[in-house]
Amino acid sequence: MRQAGAIADVLKAELKSRGLTYAKIAAKIQMSEASVKRMFSQRSFTLERIDEICQACGIEFSELMARYLKGYDHEAKLISRLTEAQEREIVNDPKLFLTAVCALNLLRFEDILELYQLTETELTSLLLTLDKTGFIELLPNNRIKLKVARTFAWIPNGPIMTTFKQNAADFFDSDFSGNHEVMLLLNGRLSRANAAVLADKLRQVARDFSERHIEDSSLPVVQREPMSLLLACRPWIFSIMKEWARSDTGTRKHKLR
Repeated sequence: MRQAGAIADVLKAELKSRGLTYAKIAAKIQMSEASVKRMFSQRSFTLERIDEICQACGIEFSELMARYLKGYDHEAKLISRLTEAQEREIVNDPKLFLTAVCALNLLRFEDILELYQLTETELTSLLLTLDKTGFIELLPNNRIKLKVARTFAWIPNGPIMTTFKQNAADFFDSDFSGNHEVMLLLNGRLSRANAAVLADKLRQVARDFSERHIEDSSLPVVQREPMSLLLACRPWIFSIMKEWARSDTGTRKHKLR
């Protein structure tokens, strides 16, 4: 249930604010710590299970729902996608693109100046441009408030995604064997039902990435490595295999000799 998963996110934040670890929660509801971790990582909750955890940890379910609804209202006011014209404006100006990515990375004004060759005047002007699009709000003392939803994404095949595809060679120029690096290429055949389940799990990984990104935003910038996560899943076969695929009439395009 998607609603239960979203409420579970609010519950997780509340438990964390109370200093309740997975081990403590597990003891209260008589489950193993591993099972509790799995529930939270997979967001596999029923409303009954959430209510059980609330009762065990002394949290009013009604208060939790009120916080969920408040967060839902706030999230609804945030933008989940820019227009194509706005993306084009950003991607056509490398410094503006840099500043937008820095804002998404929750960097402070002084962090951006420390990391990149921009003057205070330049950066202020760039941030004001992003402010006009609703992407951020530039507050007094150059504080940057990001105004995009956690589900924010660039337009599929839009200006920014197209630019990424055109310059993706640099991302893949690695054997992905270093610390905190991983690359998996899996091929298989799935039913539409299981393909949908897999797609949902990938979206959950993206949500987890966003949550950890926000969680670490209070750390000094030198303790936060720039990290990119690329998730993709689609019906696809290698082009070299297409040569030998049967046509709709069941005949081979090429015969093996």
